[in-house]
Amino acid sequence: MRGVDFDLTDIRGSAVALLVAGTALPLLPGHTGLPCPLRTVTGIPCPFCGTTTSVEATLHADPGAALAANPLGPALVVAAVVLVVRRPRHALRVPLAFVMILAAALWVFELRRFDLI
Repeated sequence: MRGVDFDLTDIRGSAVALLVAGTALPLLPGHTGLPCPLRTVTGIPCPFCGTTTSVEATLHADPGAALAANPLGPALVVAAVVLVVRRPRHALRVPLAFVMILAAALWVFELRRFDLI
């Protein structure tokens, strides 16, 4: 079975950065969010549009806003906390079909959120 290997052994620093940035960004004056390059150029949102907003909302205890922006955000926060608390010893193998289905589902979610379908 085909799969995607995610080497999580050296990603703890990134997990900490996600948690710190997601907590601090909304507190900065003039923070308007990060624009999606695909949406900026084409007007079509990518599957990950709203993820920064979703992570910020999750870290500020607003699950409704987090799920409305992108359901991936809360999952990323949970994964980051797990990576910080428990050091992974080996790569995580995820079936390629799962990755493709997740990306497609997130894209449909975003297209519906922006009333494009």
